[in-house]
Amino acid sequence: MKYENLVIEKKEYVLLKRMMNLSGYYKDNTLRKSVEKLVGEMEFAKIYDEIEMPNDVIRFNTNITIVSDNGWQKEFKLVMPTDSDIKNNKISILTPMGAAVIGYSEGDTVTWEFPSGEQKLTIKKVSQENEHIDLNMVL
Repeated sequence: MKYENLVIEKKEYVLLKRMMNLSGYYKDNTLRKSVEKLVGEMEFAKIYDEIEMPNDVIRFNTNITIVSDNGWQKEFKLVMPTDSDIKNNKISILTPMGAAVIGYSEGDTVTWEFPSGEQKLTIKKVSQENEHIDLNMVL
């Protein structure tokens, strides 16, 4: 892991904590486990102000390319649950895939539990659109 721990922007961290507090209510076992694992990783996260955030770290509205250890590749944008649109490759933070990658950086490898079983993913490419969510509206 490039930065040793997850790297999360301060306001996004607050939003994530609020979202993760609902994890006990998820009926889907895989999603609940993903959220619980993310909550555990967030305990040790490095929290940065917006201006300090490295460009290679996955956050809300980041475009990501990942490659699995069994050969498949996926490109998607990590979004708020309300903006999720699988057909247009917009994946919600409240999915196992979204929870698996937030806070990681380009070149990192992460092992995560998905409905199809445990997968090892390498983050091949991270690009920011500078289209960050208006957290003041959400918070």
